[in-house]
Amino acid sequence: MSVLLEFAMFPTSDECREGSSVSKQVSKIIDVIDKSGAAYQLTPMGTIIEVGSMKEALGIIELAYEQLSDCERIYSSLKFDIRKNCENRLKTKIESVEKNLQRKVNH
Repeated sequence: MSVLLEFAMFPTSDECREGSSVSKQVSKIIDVIDKSGAAYQLTPMGTIIEVGSMKEALGIIELAYEQLSDCERIYSSLKFDIRKNCENRLKTKIESVEKNLQRKVNH
């Protein structure tokens, strides 16, 4: 099974932000994802991870939340794509599009 999870999580409360920037808190989240060993791709609007089960995906969400647990208010959005008998979809989904286009795309 392959679980792709695209999510964004950041504080909205003033005590956890520096002006309008939330990069310091987002960096904490990326650090725990990186240390988890999960395959991931950071994007300007969120992060995509690929793991083998929903339990693992939700565990990463919990780890991410723990990094912001001192914040009064946190925004988060999550999207899941769950597929059996597949793996390495962070790469193969893009390759499939490139094959159809017959060219490389910017990613």
